[in-house]
Amino acid sequence: MTLAEVLPSVGLAGEPPLDEGLWPRTTRLAGGGDLTCGGVSLSRLAARFGTPVQVLDETEIRHRAHLLRAAFPGAEIAFATKALPVRGVLRLLDFSADVCSAGEIAMARSAGVPGERILVHGNVKTPEDLKAAFTARAGRIVADSADEIDQLAALAPAGQRVLVRVTPGVDAHTHRALATAVEGQKFGFSLASGAALDAVGRVLAQPGLRAAGLHCHLGSQVRDTAAYAEAVRRMVHLLAQVRDRHGVTLDQLDLGGGFAVPYRPGEAVFDLTGAARRIPSTLRLECDHHRLPVPRLVLEPGRWLVATAGITLYRVAAVKSGFVAVDGGMSDNPRPALYGARYTARLIGRHTKAPRRPVTIAGRHCEAGDVLAEDVPLPADIRPGDLLAVPVSGAYHHALASNYNLVGRPPLVALAEGIARVLVRRETEEDLLRRDLG
Repeated sequence: MTLAEVLPSVGLAGEPPLDEGLWPRTTRLAGGGDLTCGGVSLSRLAARFGTPVQVLDETEIRHRAHLLRAAFPGAEIAFATKALPVRGVLRLLDFSADVCSAGEIAMARSAGVPGERILVHGNVKTPEDLKAAFTARAGRIVADSADEIDQLAALAPAGQRVLVRVTPGVDAHTHRALATAVEGQKFGFSLASGAALDAVGRVLAQPGLRAAGLHCHLGSQVRDTAAYAEAVRRMVHLLAQVRDRHGVTLDQLDLGGGFAVPYRPGEAVFDLTGAARRIPSTLRLECDHHRLPVPRLVLEPGRWLVATAGITLYRVAAVKSGFVAVDGGMSDNPRPALYGARYTARLIGRHTKAPRRPVTIAGRHCEAGDVLAEDVPLPADIRPGDLLAVPVSGAYHHALASNYNLVGRPPLVALAEGIARVLVRRETEEDLLRRDLG
């Protein structure tokens, strides 16, 4: 299924249509080449807050949260905060929180997430991370190694619930840097080698720990619902092995997240409706086959909830020989440099009839790899001062941003019903120097 098959074409006389499925649902073409989102002019927003600036459409996030609840009515949804670790987003979603550091735990607690709805992840949990988890009375901690199980047995409060992370050997057919369920990964216990079954036994042998269930995560940008079905089959088989060996029935199955989103025109949309049918039905069938009660399903979406809600606005700084250089770059979006993520962009704020030509949008940083997007069709009369809008920037932009070249990180502004509110302010030079005590 392609984007063109999902949504009708959107257009305005004299302006190219929006690429369907890439922009927040409240995005509209306006006069003079402008865009509005959440009832707010993006050109005016850029003038008010400066550039780069990252914006989020609250309506898009709420809509996607509603779709997930409707698709998996009996499941627990835990937002993967690593995608966008911002208190305002956690409050907006009102889901459980999947966290992986003391900082993310503090953020979740500050946003009002109760401790019992916090799941603590990570293949390395430092003493500070574990202390924060215990202090917050985190409902579940996902054990990722035998050493970690021993640490939990020695340090955790009595009755601490533990999920065992399993590497089920399922190839999700995504980028190698985003695949986490195949053998040879740093995450979890191998199912094929028997390490996962042994790990559950290790948890059960600790009187102070409570084995709550199993966890796996296939990776990110997973498009094939069959991969989730295969993971369910393998994980339920492991649940049956645990029952047969230890006489214990685990009552939770966490399948992680990873639902894909399109970043460029023509990319397929994740089949949420198909996943909503296939995952629970496979779970019921496999549990019936193994004579097991159906465990509670836990899902941990991150990108799927927030990516399409985001737009980043940049000012063009220079144009030369096929390159359009902007005032941001890998400090606010390192994903292209990290694993070849591809984006599109659109000129906004003025109308032009100039023909479009493919260009490379380059960042401002002193790295040849600081390229934000390639083969982007922009008007031939693009010039310094023009405003570019990059869609699908709600996930892993704010989270991965850095201060390379001592560039301050951009603000994050939420839009809804004609109102813009700052979730995270722009970083200043004073912020950058505050920790430098030399």
